Amino acid sequence: MARLLIVHHTPSPHCQAMFEAVIAGAADPDIEGVEVVRRAALAVTATDFLEADGYLLGTPANLGYISGALKHAFDVSYYQILDSTQGRPFGLYLHSNEGGEGAVRAVDSITTGLGWTKAADYLIVSNKPSKDELQACWELGATVAAQLMA
Repeated sequence: MARLLIVHHTPSPHCQAMFEAVIAGAADPDIEGVEVVRRAALAVTATDFLEADGYLLGTPANLGYISGALKHAFDVSYYQILDSTQGRPFGLYLHSNEGGEGAVRAVDSITTGLGWTKAADYLIVSNKPSKDELQACWELGATVAAQLMA
């Protein structure tokens, strides 16, 4: 069975709503043979990354950058996962009231260094997520999970 790892930092109600919509999409019953695993960014381990076949990253943009929690997840795992996770698909959902460009550059830099493959357009939401934006979160989760189906 394929494994989708959702690594998230969810400190606000807006991030929580996005996270729940992403999970709902990834866990859609029509997507078969994919286990969805959730890990808080401060709790994820290199083993979690190594055991996954694809990734969804969720973070707020703080001061123009990804959250310190998501940065920490990569800081403690990067060299352990560098050679073994190349080519794996990933997606990103980001909550940013301002300064999202820096967070996108950070994710691009990290994932390019790891050799991951962008599986879908990044989803960036400002303010309270609208119904359409939550649907886009659902679609992001479903899209990345569906790419892992055997």
